[in-house]
Amino acid sequence: MAEDNRAPETQEELSEILRVRREKLASLREEGRDPFTITKFHRSDYSQDIKDDFENYENKTVSLAGRVMAKRGMGKAIFADIQDVKGRIQLYIRADSVTPEEFADFRKVDVGDIVGAEGYVFKTRMGEISIHCGKVTLLSKSLRPLPEKFHGLTDRETRYRQRYLDLIMNPEVMRNFRLRSAFIRHVRDFMDSRGYIEVETPVLNTISGGATARPFITHHNTLDIDMYMRIATELPLKRLIVGGMERVYEIGRIFRNEGMDTKHNPEFTTIELYEAYADFNDMMDLFEELLSSAAQKLLGTYRVTWQGQEIDLTPGWPRLTMAEAVKKYAGVDFMAIETDAEAVAAAKALGVELPATADPTWGNALYEVFDRRVEEQLIQPTFITMHPVDVSPLAKRSAADPRLTERFELFICRSEMGNAFSELNDPVDQRRRFEKQMELRARGDEEAGMLDEDFLTALEYAMPPTGGLGIGIDRCVMLLTGSDSIRETILFPTMRPLE
Repeated sequence: MAEDNRAPETQEELSEILRVRREKLASLREEGRDPFTITKFHRSDYSQDIKDDFENYENKTVSLAGRVMAKRGMGKAIFADIQDVKGRIQLYIRADSVTPEEFADFRKVDVGDIVGAEGYVFKTRMGEISIHCGKVTLLSKSLRPLPEKFHGLTDRETRYRQRYLDLIMNPEVMRNFRLRSAFIRHVRDFMDSRGYIEVETPVLNTISGGATARPFITHHNTLDIDMYMRIATELPLKRLIVGGMERVYEIGRIFRNEGMDTKHNPEFTTIELYEAYADFNDMMDLFEELLSSAAQKLLGTYRVTWQGQEIDLTPGWPRLTMAEAVKKYAGVDFMAIETDAEAVAAAKALGVELPATADPTWGNALYEVFDRRVEEQLIQPTFITMHPVDVSPLAKRSAADPRLTERFELFICRSEMGNAFSELNDPVDQRRRFEKQMELRARGDEEAGMLDEDFLTALEYAMPPTGGLGIGIDRCVMLLTGSDSIRETILFPTMRPLE
């Protein structure tokens, strides 16, 4: 008779299961067979390797270890499915292949327990590749039942709060995080092969800078000072460019005290990279090659499906200035507008109001129209270039139009994937921009940057023309895995504490 593997439906049923499982553990301990005293198990092979190469494994003796995911009793034989890091495989335990004590012990094994199995590889009459066990060892006792096997673990709140259960029950989740790891490895290989040096910069800083974002604040007791968790790695990395490290990058965690939605988590991972004697056009070429090569290498195709859209990552992505994009998608030609008042009026005519903390300028009006009327229409990979100087305090001005900067953002499926500049290396201009940020901060803009005197000092020692690029690792993984929420790509996303 098949055993009942269903999860409990009531608190009383759960309490009974917890009691029975603890009694089983107590009984084992009384007999001197506590599974938690076992420190090691020799594993020779993995489930999927055996399935993929059955001809060479048939009749070979192997040892495997994994979690019991299903168990079926049939008289003098018991079938069980165990799951390891590579997949699942069936165990076959016959009463005449083990001692009576061992067979009785395995009858007491619960779904969720972790076991080690030794035996030879064969196919059942139904054609299923299995392990004919001569020995099964209980390695760890599960004191709680797994979620019900037919419906699995589908509640997102539970999945994110108890990621360990999510990984056990949902194979595609394990696949996604293995793909994340492979993408980060690809990024490192890509950068290292181009002569970049990977470095580490401080997470705690006395000044919040390098981006427009509200920081987290903490306190250093010994120094008795407030410190800021980094919102970007930009300013320390550019100091290294000044110092002569001409190609540097860092993959690291960033912390921003902002809202949470499907695209934002308060802590996330970026790669920032800087290259001396390069500009933002070089960064566009690099980003396009990096992301398209990742798709081809990891997925075997340039085409992916994300948020219900088929995305084509074949190299050759369009490049539009922000003004061109606004003209194309919103019907307003900002390059034909000369005054701030006319620009603000044009934005209002589209139903776009400037934030209270923003100056009523041509650049802010252009940016707000793009942000609210154009970004949502960008589905296929598109580089948006030449951002207003008002919203780009660290980017170099355009020689052709001083209202604009040599900056781009890459958008795919309405999402910003990365941000890059021809880096501002004029210390006088940089000081003015910092001072403007401080003015905005004084008017209540908590996302405005701070004035970093040491960074200005570094620039006064001369920084070469430099291209810089910041990429959101989590969003790239969302794209490659087809995930609709950033929480699907972060093992432990930020969650509101339970009451």
